[in-house]
Parts: sequence; C-alpha cells; structure tokens
Amino acid sequence: MEKKVIPIDDITEYQQIDIKYAHGFQIKNTSSGYYVTIMNPWPESAVNYTFKLVNKKTIESTPPADIPRTIQIPVKKIVLTSTTHIPPLVLLGEEKSLIGFPSSDYISSPEVRSLIDSGHVEELGTNQLINVEATIILEPDMVMGFSIDDSNPTYQKIQKAGVPVMYNGEWVEEHPLGKAEWIKLFGVLYGKEKEADSIFNSIEKEYLKTLELVKTEDKPDVLSGATWKDQWYLPYGDSWQAKILNDAGANYIYKETAGSGSLAYPLEKVLTDGREASYWIAPGQYSSYSKMLADNKSYGLFKSFKNKQVYTHALTVGAKGGVTYYEEASMRPDLVLKDLVKILHPDLQLEHELYFFKPLED
Repeated sequence: MEKKVIPIDDITEYQQIDIKYAHGFQIKNTSSGYYVTIMNPWPESAVNYTFKLVNKKTIESTPPADIPRTIQIPVKKIVLTSTTHIPPLVLLGEEKSLIGFPSSDYISSPEVRSLIDSGHVEELGTNQLINVEATIILEPDMVMGFSIDDSNPTYQKIQKAGVPVMYNGEWVEEHPLGKAEWIKLFGVLYGKEKEADSIFNSIEKEYLKTLELVKTEDKPDVLSGATWKDQWYLPYGDSWQAKILNDAGANYIYKETAGSGSLAYPLEKVLTDGREASYWIAPGQYSSYSKMLADNKSYGLFKSFKNKQVYTHALTVGAKGGVTYYEEASMRPDLVLKDLVKILHPDLQLEHELYFFKPLED
C-alpha cells in the first residue's frame, strides 16, 4: 500500500496554537511550557483534566496546587493505549518514543511494527487491563489513556505511582477535522508545534479542496452497516462517519438521526429504507459478497449488493491483521473523503488511488 506523505511547510515563526475544529482539548502558552486541558474525554462526560507541560530545560518551582498533573516536555518515552494514537507519532517522526502498548497486534503502521518486532515496544496486555507493574517499570514520561469513563482502576494505580495519565478524547470528536486536529496536542508534547500545525494545515487544505468538488453534484443514496444478532447497526446522522459521507456528496439514508453509539434497527426497517440505495459503504467487517450471502441471504435483496457497489475498509490491513482504517482514518479524514468522492462520484475522475475503502471481493 502506497505511503501517504504529508509535506511540512516552512513556518518562520510560531505564535499561538489555534484550535479550529476540536472540542476536546485546549492549549494555553506559558513562559515555561503549556497548560493543557482535556475536556469531556468520553461521551456524556463532564470532567476536565488540566496538565502543566514543563520544558525539561526550565528549572521551575512546584506547580500550583490546583494543577497537580505535571509532564516534562519534550516527551522521550510514552505508553499509548489506542491505535488511533499511533499516526500522530509517525507523522511527527517520533515513533521511537513509543515503549509500551496493549494488544500491539492491532497496530498496522510498518514503522511501529518494525519497532515491535525488534523488542523496542513492550506488550502491556489489554487497554482496560493494562499491566500496571510492567508499565511502571518502563518509567514512561506519560501514558496516553483511552477510556469510556473515569473509573478505570488501572489508570488510577499508574497515576498513584507517579506516572501522568492523559486521556485522549479524539474518538469523541464529531467533526472529521476535529479528530485530525489532535495532532497539535502531540506537537506540544514533543516540542514540534510548527510541524504539527503544518501537517494539520495540509490535511485541512486537502479536505476542504475535495469538499468543494462535490458542492454541485447529485447526491446518491447511501446505505451503511450490517446485521449482528438480528439487529442492523449503522452510524447516527450526527456521527463523524455520517458527516464525512455528507461531505462526500452522499445522501445517507439516516442522516436525520442523532445520538451516541450506533443506530440499531431491525433488518426489515433497513430493507424498507435502504433497498434502493445506490451504494453501500462499510458493511461491518465483511470483505466478500459470498460471505455476506452465507450469513444473511437478505443482503442480496439490496440494489447496491446486486449492482456490486459495496465498499469495505476490511480489506486494508496491517501485517498482523489490524484494520488500517481504525488506526489511520481519524488522523487522515482527507484520505477518507477522497476515497468516498472517488467511489460516489466516478464522473469527477478524481486523481486518487483508493486507500482505505476497496470494492468488496466476490
């Protein structure tokens, strides 16, 4: 698979970190570093966490009592807990700082897989049951955590041992560019603010340029999801998946819905609403028409299935079978958007090779 490289512009001076799309973090400059506030890192959360990032070259007194979390920057050793945390490190050229990860087989990045194979990255169990003792022994500068609530005893134990845990709420962001903008947080952690800002600007530029291409195009009806245990699961209309479909010039059949998690409908309802949809994007984890029919013959009743206009991200995987989409898509919405525009609007003849989404195999 072709490696997608993002150019870094020549920025003469970096003044202030401007957050345009993301709602999950704020960064405030100080004379010796930054204050970073993580806000609502999981759905329906009302908690905020503030960290003082202190430059290692600066001698500073004890941080204020209301800012108990201090991280020395630039970070040299980090433990990550979600594959979506991997792309920012790779884009910034800081993948060697990764020293521990839970369930590392899910990682697709060739650069990081090489580090795992060489023993540079410690296997730490699973996210919710991350090995506390092994994590502490590694002596990381910080752990970037992923959690569905604030009651994870594993992270609490790691923090009590003196290792800062910063929750990453990128996965809660609803705007596609809001997810990608989290690279700016990594930028301040690694002392690469200019590089992070330039990388994001490039992603934003490509996204907005592609968005303009479909402004006047007809919108084909689009279906998504698949069945699981008698229910059909699909993204809500206000989810980032649905928003990027809308930006790609699609008429997503459930665009008017709103909520968190996934829609769950009986197959009969989806068949009624989406039977005539021209395209079917992301049919769960399916990679072939034959497997879909073997599991549920009703799939064959859909127009998109009959016309072989079903596209999946399940065919693009890493060396250990990790789905690349789950790792990279949140950081590269520009590539997701280009894939969808290429699929949904073939008449535009967009010069782009499909990266995440591929036609379903027979």
